[in-house]
Amino acid sequence: MLNREGQPIAGFDLATQGGFVGFVPKMMNRHGLISGATGAGKTVTLQSFAETFSHMGVPVFAADMKGDLSGISGIGGSSSSVEKRVTEYRLSEEGFKYQSCPVEFWDPFGSGGHPLRVSVSSMGPLLLERILNLNETQGGVLNIAFHVADDNGLLLIDLNDLQMTLRFLADNAKEISTKYGNVSAASVGAIQRALLRLKSEGGDRFFGMPELDREDLFRTVGGKGVVNIIAADQLSRSPRIYTTFLLWLLSDLFENLPEVGDLDRPKLVFFFDEAHLLFNDMSKALQDKVEQIVRLIRSKGVGIYFVTQTPSDIPEDILGQLGNRVLHALRAYTPKDQKAIKAAADGLRPNPAFDTEETLLSLGTGEAIVSFLDPKGAPGVARKVAILPPMSQIGAIDKAVRNQTIVTSPLHSKYAEEYDPESAFEILTRKYAGIAAAETAQKEAKEAERLRKEEEKRLRDEEKEARRLERERKANKSEAQKILERALGSGLRSVTNSLGRQLIRGALGTLLGKKI
Repeated sequence: MLNREGQPIAGFDLATQGGFVGFVPKMMNRHGLISGATGAGKTVTLQSFAETFSHMGVPVFAADMKGDLSGISGIGGSSSSVEKRVTEYRLSEEGFKYQSCPVEFWDPFGSGGHPLRVSVSSMGPLLLERILNLNETQGGVLNIAFHVADDNGLLLIDLNDLQMTLRFLADNAKEISTKYGNVSAASVGAIQRALLRLKSEGGDRFFGMPELDREDLFRTVGGKGVVNIIAADQLSRSPRIYTTFLLWLLSDLFENLPEVGDLDRPKLVFFFDEAHLLFNDMSKALQDKVEQIVRLIRSKGVGIYFVTQTPSDIPEDILGQLGNRVLHALRAYTPKDQKAIKAAADGLRPNPAFDTEETLLSLGTGEAIVSFLDPKGAPGVARKVAILPPMSQIGAIDKAVRNQTIVTSPLHSKYAEEYDPESAFEILTRKYAGIAAAETAQKEAKEAERLRKEEEKRLRDEEKEARRLERERKANKSEAQKILERALGSGLRSVTNSLGRQLIRGALGTLLGKKI
């Protein structure tokens, strides 16, 4: 909350009862850590801090893992525990007043907020490799797919675009391998199967257009920074999508925001809840990228706060850059836990008023050990505090109220309708359709040529058969004529002989019968 002077305060000093502990606004882009065991109060601390930044006019981006953070959009006052602290620490005298924060709800699945989409091209091969859980070889082929798409003017918007591009790779593997590197059918097949799994998890709704406009995260309303809440209850079931999206957003902010140096207050504060999910099975190359972003993005005016159960969840190179720390109660069930608690205590500047390590084990709900950077950037002495309660509602808001907030937002019309511009899928589909049409035409031409040749052969065979039949006819006619002529000749001789004999007999008979 902000006190009467408008300065941010985070908690009440329990060790010395010496009043409130605040932080320096211009140092809040030096990043931070909120840690503690389950039930220790991390979520309420996140809400209280997000609310404080909002009242300072600083926009916030935070993930809502269980739906509780949505209460920041409602006015508080219904919690007896909050009333107790307001009275106990006389917060009303410091300007405590129940109020809400302006909120935008986002949801990659589109049910609990504005659809949150990103294009495949924007995500890039390195982060997509993490989502798909590919090995190094498969990741190399995926990288080739992006290069081929770029070189051929193929936009990769959604998963259909990537699948079609992979098909193009497989169909032209020989030529592509010569130019870009080996493309094996096995690797392409593995990526295609991973994409099918991602689609079954709802990932196909995550990739598309319109893409998130980073400028929409920097809005203020009535002098308060808008708290952008991403509904992560479903995303938490697919932690790779959740963490990779947040990495993409950080990377996008890092690459596109201008350098601003040290401001009086951050331009945007980014809360990364369940941060241990981020670093699970993270490749060395990607971890190095995250470390670089955390180290340099503060010069862009962005503060990053990791929220997790224990500081040991954060890699050392990144943990060392988190200058503002809030440590709730930690639990030591194993030697590993004890070692982690000792390391957490050693990471704070000691306070002679209490033993840091012992105190971390005995803190109550809502209590914490805090250390904030001073105006010169040096770590402050550790302080045992009661975190101040938020002025907004603790717990989830009603679903109908949430829906009303979404549909009445000025961003609703911008993101509600998805559209699909011409991209790799459409271009390659036409290309394959053209190839298929050409192949069909070629087959039809070959078939027509085959039929033409068969018809010519049939005509030649018929002509040949006709000539043969004509020869046979002539031959048969000639033979018949010979037979007829022989027959006629024999008959003529027979008739002639018969007549001759008759004539002779007649003549002789006349002669012989006549007496001389």
